[in-house]
Amino acid sequence: MSNPVSRLLSSISGRVITPSDTDEQKLQKTLLIFACGLMGFAAMLWLVIYHAMGIKYSATVPLIYLAVSATTLGIYLWNLNFEFFRFAQTSLYLFVPFIMQWSIGSYVTSSGVMLWALLAPIGVMVFQGPKESVPWFFAYLVMTAVSGFFDYYLAYGNEKTTGMPLQTIAVFFVLNFAAMSTIVYLLVVYFVRQKDRLKEALDRQHSLLQVEQERSERLLLNVLPGHIAERLKRDPSVIADGLADCTVMFADLTDFTRLSEELPPRDMVALLNEVFSWFDGLAEQYQLEKIKTIGDAYMVAGGLLDHDAKYTEAIVNMALDVRDRISERKTRTGESLGIHIGIGSGPVVAGVIGVKKFIYDLWGNAVNVASRLQTEATSGGILVDVTTYRRLRGLYQFEGPEPLNIKGERQITAYRLIAKLPQVAEAQAEVA
Repeated sequence: MSNPVSRLLSSISGRVITPSDTDEQKLQKTLLIFACGLMGFAAMLWLVIYHAMGIKYSATVPLIYLAVSATTLGIYLWNLNFEFFRFAQTSLYLFVPFIMQWSIGSYVTSSGVMLWALLAPIGVMVFQGPKESVPWFFAYLVMTAVSGFFDYYLAYGNEKTTGMPLQTIAVFFVLNFAAMSTIVYLLVVYFVRQKDRLKEALDRQHSLLQVEQERSERLLLNVLPGHIAERLKRDPSVIADGLADCTVMFADLTDFTRLSEELPPRDMVALLNEVFSWFDGLAEQYQLEKIKTIGDAYMVAGGLLDHDAKYTEAIVNMALDVRDRISERKTRTGESLGIHIGIGSGPVVAGVIGVKKFIYDLWGNAVNVASRLQTEATSGGILVDVTTYRRLRGLYQFEGPEPLNIKGERQITAYRLIAKLPQVAEAQAEVA
């Protein structure tokens, strides 16, 4: 197709395609205008050929087609009624070839020009779908049968009425089949190319959507435990669980208030981010769930999942790692950090709070006890409650008991965690 025709079709497409159209609607409109242009070009070619051969009466058919087709296109450009334009063009594709054939004579003398009518059901199939094309294909078969009736009963035995030599008829057969095949091929090529472009665009959008979905998944998993995030995606209703037992740890940086006053805001946030990121890595290593951070305090829990068989031991191991290695984390001025830790075990209630900003939190006596023990622990100290002590006293070295009187609470008995028992540490090292 020449560049002027391409520019004309592009200009027309820009007029009729609106921003609200879907990709499929844009493709249908562009494809129909493309087919309209091809058929107009073919009609002009046939008009010239028929006129040159002196077939004056039959030459008026493509002329009338051009006039009607241009009129429907003008109406469409005026009112943008695509359904009317589509119906009008499809009707022209169906009826004009048969009218052309009847004006020339029979199927043979017209060189099978009625084959052009097959564009109607094919076009509807492309534009609207197979189901919508069935009535048009049925109409094509009916018109073909009517033409066959005319040929058999009216033209049979009257060979001299053709007015054309057999050589000319043969040439027109070639022209009709070649032109019809070319137009169908061009339409299919254009349709496939546009479909491929749409597919590529959809693939790109799908890839971007997948990236955004993965990012959202990571953000959601940063806020909520994995199993809770999955439940929330399946059912956004209230999520609340009563857990018969859970071990909770609070770890709080000592003297951080003074540090926050001495450090620039950016340095303070960077330090907290470094320390808590390290805590996150330990929690993942021991298969524990980070619950939240509260200022310079870090809350982690074990026992939220069925596979946390040794969650209390995992919490204690993480506490020892934090205590023994926290001094390696230094401020920009070279000061070492200190920490005090509280651990409590017992039943808790777990659930998701909020609609726009989710938070997964725990409530219960074990949470309160762990928080109180963390407050009472000295720098570098790890205090555990009686339940935790009883579970692990054969594996770890403890000091105590220490009775603690805490305002607003009953008396709490605490034990100070010292280290893992040497024989246990050696046995685990050998297994490792």
